[in-house]
Amino acid sequence: VQLQASGGGLVQAGGSLRPSCAASGRTFSRYSMGWFRQDPGKEREFVAAITWSGGSTDHADFVKGRFTISRDNAKNTLYLQMNSLKPEDTAVYYCAAYQGSWYVRRSSSNYDYWGQGTLVTVSS
Repeated sequence: VQLQASGGGLVQAGGSLRPSCAASGRTFSRYSMGWFRQDPGKEREFVAAITWSGGSTDHADFVKGRFTISRDNAKNTLYLQMNSLKPEDTAVYYCAAYQGSWYVRRSSSNYDYWGQGTLVTVSS
C-alpha cells in the first residue's frame, strides 16, 4: 500500500489542523493504521493508532483529549484531528500501516508501510 500524507501547516498555539493520509495500491480496509511524529534530533514517537475496522483506537498520553485518529475506509483515507495545538507538537507527522489486526500497535517496528510525512509547525 502507498501512503500520501498531507494537511500539515503553520498554526498558532491553541489552533487546529487535520492532517490526512491517502492510501492507494491495496485494499485500505485490510490495514490498521497509525500516526507518528518526529522532531529533528529526536526519535520518532507514537501519536495514535486505529485498527482496520476503526473499532479500536489508541492515543499517546501527551495527545489524549486533544488529538483524535479516525478513518474513512470508503475514501481510503486516515485522519488526525489536532486541537489545542502546542508549540511542542511541532514535528513531521508520518502515517503508517500494518496488516490488519484486532489490536492497535504502538511500536514503529510493527508497521510495514510509511508515508513521506507532513510538517506541522505550531507557533507560540
